[in-house]
Amino acid sequence: MESLQSIRQWPVDNAAASVISADGTVLATAGDAGHRYALASVTKLLTAYTALIAIEEGVVELDSPAGPEGATVRHLLAHTAGLGFDSRAVMAAPGDRRLYSNAGFEVLAETLEAHSGIAFADYQAEALFSPLGMRHTVLDGSPAAGAVSTAADLGLFAAELQSPSLLNERTVTEATAVAFPGRTGVLPGYGHQKPNDWGLGFEIRDHKSPHWTGSASSPRTFGHFGQAGTFLWVDPDAGLACVSLADRAFGPWAVRAWPMFTDAVLAELA
Repeated sequence: MESLQSIRQWPVDNAAASVISADGTVLATAGDAGHRYALASVTKLLTAYTALIAIEEGVVELDSPAGPEGATVRHLLAHTAGLGFDSRAVMAAPGDRRLYSNAGFEVLAETLEAHSGIAFADYQAEALFSPLGMRHTVLDGSPAAGAVSTAADLGLFAAELQSPSLLNERTVTEATAVAFPGRTGVLPGYGHQKPNDWGLGFEIRDHKSPHWTGSASSPRTFGHFGQAGTFLWVDPDAGLACVSLADRAFGPWAVRAWPMFTDAVLAELA
């Protein structure tokens, strides 16, 4: 795919990308799919999916108390528990605002650990990484931003998101629909969004502007980007997912390059 090869023009030392169809077929790759990258906040997708597995296994429930008084697992996943960005200080009442929170995902992992009796990283490796064959993925730090992976491994995860084998499809549908509709908030790197739609761990494109996906991306597109220069999106209307990893921190270069890249991928496979 010509559009995928455009990552060679990005101002980065290393980059890799892949496009995965709804049936899990890898349609194209660019760069070294086995090169390991820090995922930064793309980690949250892996943590959220692990939490959903734990919910289906009966470890916790979406409405189990977790975090600040009155908050639940659902609030933590949807960034509405009221915790600060990197602080466990309570900034708002649960459900009132969309406050993007690394701390919230750390509390989420601690909650799962307390209920399961298993270290979160071990539970995640056994429940998610191993069944999908993600042999080069590891949580090496915060469950909000500490995972390391490859384009090949994230391609397996992108295939799972489109055709779930570890979760009931209804669970994924709920997780990728808006939770707590109408909440406003800041999308890191892109400013205040009204509304700032989010599912259960998955950011939802809706009609946000500006945004890191493309102008041709459907409103139902969901995924996440990371400050390490990484992203993963799934566009259900297009029947495609895309993974892109780079070793340069998010900045103006990504704001310019990523939407054009996404639009080119969608146009080429339309």
